Amino acid sequence: MGKYYIAFDAGTSSVKVVLYNLEMECLAEYNTPTRFEYPHSGWVQMNVDDYFEGVKNGIRECVSMAKAKGIDPSEIRAVSGDGIICGIVGIDENGKAITPYINYLDSRTQEDVEKLTAENYDIWARETGNAIPNIMFPAMFARWFLANDQTFIEKGKKFVHNCPYILMNLAGLKAEDAFIDWGTMSGWGLGYNVYKKEWSQEQLDILGIDRKYMPRIIKPWDIVGGLTKEIAEYTGLPEGTPICAGAGDTMQSMIGCGLTGPNMAADVAGTCAMFCVSTDGIKPELSTPESGLIFNSGTMENTYFYWGFIRTGGLSLRWFRDNVCDKLDDGDYYDILSERAASVPPGSKGVLFLPYLTGGTADFANASGAFLNVFTDTDQAVMWRAVLEAIGYDYIGVTDIYRSAGVNLDRITVTEGGSRSDLWNQIKSDMLDSEVVTLKTAGGAIMTNVVTAAYAAGDIQSMQDSFNTWLETKKVYKPDKKNTEYYRKIYDIQNKLIKSDMKVAFDTLAAIREI
Repeated sequence: MGKYYIAFDAGTSSVKVVLYNLEMECLAEYNTPTRFEYPHSGWVQMNVDDYFEGVKNGIRECVSMAKAKGIDPSEIRAVSGDGIICGIVGIDENGKAITPYINYLDSRTQEDVEKLTAENYDIWARETGNAIPNIMFPAMFARWFLANDQTFIEKGKKFVHNCPYILMNLAGLKAEDAFIDWGTMSGWGLGYNVYKKEWSQEQLDILGIDRKYMPRIIKPWDIVGGLTKEIAEYTGLPEGTPICAGAGDTMQSMIGCGLTGPNMAADVAGTCAMFCVSTDGIKPELSTPESGLIFNSGTMENTYFYWGFIRTGGLSLRWFRDNVCDKLDDGDYYDILSERAASVPPGSKGVLFLPYLTGGTADFANASGAFLNVFTDTDQAVMWRAVLEAIGYDYIGVTDIYRSAGVNLDRITVTEGGSRSDLWNQIKSDMLDSEVVTLKTAGGAIMTNVVTAAYAAGDIQSMQDSFNTWLETKKVYKPDKKNTEYYRKIYDIQNKLIKSDMKVAFDTLAAIREI
């Protein structure tokens, strides 16, 4: 009798569902693109039930593929998954969504963030490792819902992330059973004690969030219930198939990069491009208002990491493909663009892309996306390389902060979708003056979810031992020192341009948008 596992990754741009065996071989996979809504300037929201439908349909397709290979669905031992750590939805007593799902791409809380930051509470850094509020934090979204969403004010019972929402509905759980794993808990940004793995009453009081709205905190491998009869009949999985608590996408991706101990670095090249380093806990020199870094606890016990981010990193790539190139959802077109851009020299012939497609940050809140220095010889290849380099310039700022605190960045592991591009990996190596490494098994978060499911089912005794079996290097990219020096010069110019020279232009453009 075989042992198989269903895992999903409910990400920003797509929902991936897979079937793996205990030998970590992928036997089935199904992907569904996600949809965004833009009701106002700077607002980005989604329908969390689209995630649930994507997972439900993905499970059905994977089970169908499994049957075609002679696999009995009764041999599927558990279901686990991951979701976005900086995003929540409000649910009613039946566990159903009654608000939009808002995540890190949204900027509607900017004014509230600025007001709360001005109050200068030191408890944030002390208990969470995050020195100041951030527009990406679910704690800020919760404040917005409580102040502005009348449906939640009248009927709301809990706030949950997208992964727990999916798992709750697979298991037929109500709001009273709502949960969050101890890693994703830290995705709230504020409102908890990162070491004690519990909600902080003092912080919740400051935030004005009643504790009754917070889900219970459990471990990623805890079994929260079994598959309902209705979902079982739809998907072909047996009723009662164990459902795990799941985890956060960032936490699982960290493990997928091999960051299971301190003093390691990784680039999670997803929709929100994230540059992460693992530590043994809060580092005061990194937990400062000026650093712009976010601190989280990991899936594994006593694991911690900081990350800097480009909110619209991967989203910029998708936007360019879909909206500029008119190649909606054509995954192969990324490769075509990169092949063409490989012949474009570093610096993209002087073209700069500003990747602020959902607005800026506190330093330049009115920033917007733009291509600069465009002439008649500017084509898709040049613009594509400029988009890649724009994300890299933001990465330089993040790595400068890490290095100033003594973090060694000689070697960086890259995972998720962006890791498949040789051009992108070499650009990062040149821009960051670091070796960039890809893995032979670049499953990222999804494979970590499989291991979590196997551990929850009692089929493996050590998650760490399982992780070590597939963290083998595929390719190493070494920095070209000439390019590194060139990019540093352009970065200094670009940084001044955006944060100083362009401020008046950004403010003027913002005023035009409001006319």
